[in-house]
Amino acid sequence: MFDIRVQLGEVLRIKAADRFRPTDGPVALWVTGVRMALNRPERGEWVWLEGVKMMHDGRSGDQTQILVRASLLPAERPES
Repeated sequence: MFDIRVQLGEVLRIKAADRFRPTDGPVALWVTGVRMALNRPERGEWVWLEGVKMMHDGRSGDQTQILVRASLLPAERPES
């Protein structure tokens, strides 16, 4: 299992290769929620990210859920 730390409100840039069934290529996502993907055979490898897609010009787009590789997400954040 992975130690995943995602801060709500941060914008993650997700490559197509790090997504499950990447239909629209890479995406920037303003994260509003995180859920473990327990319905996948590889339980610890995938995480649902919920959020708002960010457009190339910085405007917000559609609300979405994206299944991403857990290894993409940061395991630890430095203390401030």
